[in-house]
Amino acid sequence: MKSRRTLLVRSGHGSAGVAAVPGMPGPAPETTPGIAQDPAQDIPQAVAPGGLPDVAPDSMPQAPAADLASLAARGAAPAAAPAPGAGAVTVLPPMPLDPPDLPPPSGLPAPVGLVATAPVAAPVRVAIPDPPAGPPAVPAPSTPAGPPTPVIEPLFTHAPGLNWAGPGDNWSRAWALQTLGGARPAQAATPVPDLRTAAEQPPTARDIELIRASLAVVEPVADRATAHFYALIFLHHPEVRALFPAAMDVQRDRLFRALLMAARSAGDPEGLRTYLSALGRGHRRYGTLTGHYGPVGECLVQALARYAGGRWDADTELAWRRVYRLVSSIMIEAAEDAARTSPPWWQGEVVGHQRRTGDVAVITVRPDQAYPYRAGQYTSMETPWWPRVWRHFSFATAPRPDGLLTFHVKAVQAGWVSNALVHRAAPGDVLRLGPASGAMTVDHASGADLLCLGGGTGIAPIRALVEEVAEHGAAGRSVEVFYGARQAAELYDLEALRALAGRHPWLSVHPVLSGHGASGGGTLTGELPEVVGRFGPWTGRDAYLSGPAAMVRRGVGVLLRAGVAAERIRHDLVGDLAAG
Repeated sequence: MKSRRTLLVRSGHGSAGVAAVPGMPGPAPETTPGIAQDPAQDIPQAVAPGGLPDVAPDSMPQAPAADLASLAARGAAPAAAPAPGAGAVTVLPPMPLDPPDLPPPSGLPAPVGLVATAPVAAPVRVAIPDPPAGPPAVPAPSTPAGPPTPVIEPLFTHAPGLNWAGPGDNWSRAWALQTLGGARPAQAATPVPDLRTAAEQPPTARDIELIRASLAVVEPVADRATAHFYALIFLHHPEVRALFPAAMDVQRDRLFRALLMAARSAGDPEGLRTYLSALGRGHRRYGTLTGHYGPVGECLVQALARYAGGRWDADTELAWRRVYRLVSSIMIEAAEDAARTSPPWWQGEVVGHQRRTGDVAVITVRPDQAYPYRAGQYTSMETPWWPRVWRHFSFATAPRPDGLLTFHVKAVQAGWVSNALVHRAAPGDVLRLGPASGAMTVDHASGADLLCLGGGTGIAPIRALVEEVAEHGAAGRSVEVFYGARQAAELYDLEALRALAGRHPWLSVHPVLSGHGASGGGTLTGELPEVVGRFGPWTGRDAYLSGPAAMVRRGVGVLLRAGVAAERIRHDLVGDLAAG
């Protein structure tokens, strides 16, 4: 039989477990020098205070198990005390497993670590189990409770809130709260009252001169000036950055073109209002609110002051503040008027995708609600593959009874949106559309004959104009269409136009090829503007041009020399805006 060791335990309240015994000092600290640790069992052995030898394991009789249970149940009631003697070892009952559930006597504090002198019980032998054969098993880490990992959903399930940036999303709300609800940073503080009052006056002729002079200085460093302008906006309102595309080069160019347009058109109030109204309506798709124009204007003034050099002074700043106030008021008014009748953007599902050539596709879109537009106009379009990158595309048909919209898209080199629409889009995909814009529309009350030039996919709005004239009735007017391309295969819409001409005698269609190997069959050869010029003069006509920007600019010069009045030449240079 294996030997047993005996542990002598003293009873007491508290954690020390050492009782006050007559002839001995009070309770020792928790780590008493008289308590030796058995490294094998890590259990303290009782040692006589004052250096007395350990009690031999078998020097005392073992208490019955029943007596141990009885002591524990009674809370270690004291036993009869033996006769005191020198060198006698005092053995107390074992400490109860739990302290007795009794309140301290009234008026007295509860004892802490001390027990009054009590009779000593008979020595008790406590069995010490053998050490374990190995370390305890470590439980496996538990998986933290929580919602399961969400399944990846299709891109468009929550498109308005997650995949798009626009009115109502987190970014625009944050911008609104910071810009409209919080204090403005010191750098974007409003001007002093005197300057603010003076800036509320309309711009004068002297102001326009100062603005044009400062723009002439800024124009050579326009890229740095506009980059600094956007840096100021993003510094003061970092939450706004997500509303802009990753590549800011096109956005910077558009900003400076808008500034130039505003400065050059300041003497033409009606033209400026038309241009800025369309701009204000279009900015709604970015989530722009009325209160945003103030901070943006402050950043613009700071950027111009930095790069205008010696041309910047107090009079120039006042002139810019007056013009910006005029510009922003026109845009705000147009945006607020549009908000009463239309959403800031439409969501449209692709329902048709036809490849006409290797890089041209005809795309049909079904908008989520009624979409108003006129033949000859265009819209801005955003794809889910390039968020916040918008490009302009003309409508290829007059408004249809079924409400569907059709676009002709050519994939241009390095074009983000156009390549996505031609090579990636498919029925079921969802696009976003801005409001319709453009002034290349027909005045059906004038009755003037029409001259239309369409190059490449620029034939789309020309065909829409022809359809609209057919719907309203030609009323005695004639329509001449010149449709240009480099190769015969690129005249992908020629048969449809010829079918229209077969039904309407007032319509004539002339295909023009400028590339090598141009075929006959009634096809004209040469550059489209020059070919049209050979058939002049065109005096008294309303002229419409659509296609590559270079072709449109060259065509305007040809038409002016061919007798067309400048105010009767209409184009939107959509090719410039749609590049990419």
